[in-house]
Parts: sequence; structure tokens; C-alpha cells
Amino acid sequence: MSQTTDTRSAADRAAELRAALVGNLYAQGKITSKLVEAAVRQVPRERFMPAGTDLDVAYGFDSSVVTKRDEHGVAISSVSAAYIQARMLEQAELAPGMTVLEVGSGGLNAAYLAEIVGPGGRVVSVDIDPEVTDRAATLLEANGYGSRVRVLVADAEHGVPDEGPFDAIIVTVGAWDIAPALLDQLREGGVIVLPLIMNAVTRTIGFRRDGDHLVSRSVEVAGFVPMQGDGAHPDRVFLMPDINGRHVRLLFDSDVPDHLDRLDGVLAGGRAELWSGVTIGNGVSFADLHLWFAWFLPGFCRLAADEGTDLAAERLWFPFGVVHGAGFAYLALRPAPEGEGFEFGARAFGSDGERAAAAMVEQIRAWDRDGRDVEPRFGYWPADSDHTHIPSDAAVMDKTYGVISISWS
Repeated sequence: MSQTTDTRSAADRAAELRAALVGNLYAQGKITSKLVEAAVRQVPRERFMPAGTDLDVAYGFDSSVVTKRDEHGVAISSVSAAYIQARMLEQAELAPGMTVLEVGSGGLNAAYLAEIVGPGGRVVSVDIDPEVTDRAATLLEANGYGSRVRVLVADAEHGVPDEGPFDAIIVTVGAWDIAPALLDQLREGGVIVLPLIMNAVTRTIGFRRDGDHLVSRSVEVAGFVPMQGDGAHPDRVFLMPDINGRHVRLLFDSDVPDHLDRLDGVLAGGRAELWSGVTIGNGVSFADLHLWFAWFLPGFCRLAADEGTDLAAERLWFPFGVVHGAGFAYLALRPAPEGEGFEFGARAFGSDGERAAAAMVEQIRAWDRDGRDVEPRFGYWPADSDHTHIPSDAAVMDKTYGVISISWS
């Protein structure tokens, strides 16, 4: 078989996978408009992947592909999964002729944006890493989008000088807050879509600007590589050793409990369990329970367990926990007492472990009673906005430049 035939076969295979991906994205509700459909059908997704990426991975529904790692092997740039790219394009409520900013360059998403806004629109893509922008610019040029997307090196924490205002902003890295300089470049009525980190739990939220604040219009579950530069917000980490010298890491986003040294040695002791009576069916998402914990469970943290620890070996282990005094507990599931599915509960260590487990179970029951099957609404209120207009039923979470509100009713 000749090289020309091989190339044609690969292109035909990519076209088949692209069509199948579009059909799947429609069926799953991630594509809902003709504009986004046309963009995903048009752009050759595989050409923006690292060399050697398998076509099935390039066109996977939920396959993200790392394009750069730091010196520790941690992913710092990637091509996002197809489902979240399509969903964020829909969340941005784009139209032909718009001026759009993308924060976090990769090339592929900017090509989609260029297709949607058309020749009368404008796309600006920025990243803090020159290596990332060079790669994105090269790929865009090679695939016919070089004149349709402006790629810049910039830390979006400080806005994009000499650009904007923007009708829409799409942020493709995990953001702990929304920088005032970025908001200043969003038009009144414009939409900003970003993966917003709220006490270590991320939701990709589509916000519309409404006067001095933002109101949510859509929410999606997704994870992203964290923001770099002045907008970075690293976790605080506490190590708990087990009897074999391996560790369970407790990762805190903001409020770190006092006297964490009281947890030293707790993994060597006995373990307590407490079960909630709240159940979930097989294959049913309970991602909003994690969000509920992040908002309403004092001492909430994420966990990361070394291989070889008891926690890492648990088949139904989920990485969310809580610290209470000299005890810590983590979310656990067991087969439901009756019928199919699982029951939520908590397993705990330490002299205050039973109290930690009780605090977690209390919030599991509160979520089941007040938050289950209800999509929360969010607001973002900059420091200089009128906070008296925050809904009376909302809870608020402090950020550097303002507060987030959540209404779960």
C-alpha cells in the first residue's frame, strides 16, 4: 500500500470518527446548536493533537490529551476532552461576528471559535507559556486559521492589553477567582465561561454579565489543569503517614483547620464507620454531593493516597474527606441494604473520628433532603458590586476579588 493510500485511509477514518463524535455529542446533549455542530464537523481534531496520538483517542468523547508537563510530571497544558469543549462552546452563547477571548491556548478550541464567529468575527487566544502559544500558533497556521486567530503571550490575570472589549470569554484552565482586569474587558450582557474552583471542587459555569455582577446560565461538571501565573492558587497539603511510612495527603483549598498535628499517627489506630441511610443507584452521578460538601462541610478537604495504603486499596473509595479536631473521615460507599445501588457513609480515624464521620453524614442527609436533583444557581459579585442584592436564600464563599453566591432551591 502506498503512502498516499495510507494518508487517504487515515483521513477517511478521521472523517468517520468525527461524524460519529458529533452524533454522540448531540445524543448526550453536549451539542445543541447548528453553529457548534458545524464547527466540530469542520475542524480536523486529530491535527491539533501531539504526534502519534491514536485517532480513537483524538476523537474520544471524554479523552483529554496532555501536551506539556512540568519538571515533576504534572500536566500543565492539554487538549480538553471533546465533550467539555463542545459544552463550553454552547455555554458561551456564541454568534457570527462576535469578538471572543480564549484564555489557555491549544489551537483546537481557537479553531472551533474561528469557525463559529466566522470571517466577520475576531478570536484572540492567550497563554502565559510561550512554548504553548508557539505550538498553538504553528498548528493554527498549518490548518488555515493563522489569519483568523491572534495568539498572544499574556497573563490573563492582568487582562489583555490593547484588546477587547469581548462579547464572550472562554477560560480553559481551572480558575480560583475571576480577575477584575479580565472582567473589565467583558461587554455588558457578555458571557464568560470558566472552570471555577470552589473549595477544591470545580464547576464549569457560564456566567452572563448583569450590571455590576455575573449570573449563572449553565453549569457543567469538568476538571482542568490549574491556572498558572499570578492567578495560581496552590492547595495547602498535610501528610498523614501510615504504619508503613506511606502517606495519605489532605489537600485544603482555603480554610485550613487549626492544629492538624493532632492527626499524627491516627492511621495506625482503629477505624470507625457511620452510614447515612441515603442511597444512590448504579451508574447515577452524585457529583453535586461533592459540591455540597465543598460549600457546607466545615473542614472539607480532598484526599490523595499513596499506592500501598489501605485507602488506595479500597475499590469504592472517593477522594473527599473532612477534618474535625483530632479526627478525620472520608466518603465511603457500600452495597445498599435493600435492592441495587449503594449507600453513602463515612469511615473515620482518630479520637474525634466519630464526630468527623457524623459531620459528613449530616451533610449527606442535608444534600439528600435539600439539594439532590436540583441544579444550583451561582452568582459572582466583585468587591465593588452591591452585595445587598445577593439573593436572601444564597450562601456565599469569599474569594480574593469578590464573593461567589450559590442558591440551591
